[in-house]
Amino acid sequence: MEGIASLVPLILIFMIMYFLLIRPQQRKLKEHQAMVAGLRRGDQVVTQGGLIGKVTKVKDEVNEIEVEIAPNVNVRVVRSTVASVLNKTEPAKS
Repeated sequence: MEGIASLVPLILIFMIMYFLLIRPQQRKLKEHQAMVAGLRRGDQVVTQGGLIGKVTKVKDEVNEIEVEIAPNVNVRVVRSTVASVLNKTEPAKS
């Protein structure tokens, strides 16, 4: 009985850590993955490096996007480095 009583605080600490740290981080990661998967041509994005530009090409097979940061200046960016989407383009209507 005494052995189980000594495990109860450890279990409570783990549960608190799970609900305060692990679970919100997993939710944030899923949201980021959904945002990156939904990138389309014409979206205005901010990269983790601070570059702001418009997506000109999405390369699914190599997991890259091409971002225009100034007129006629395009850079290749790894999709996962996109921090946020500022302006989303509307999907084409079929």
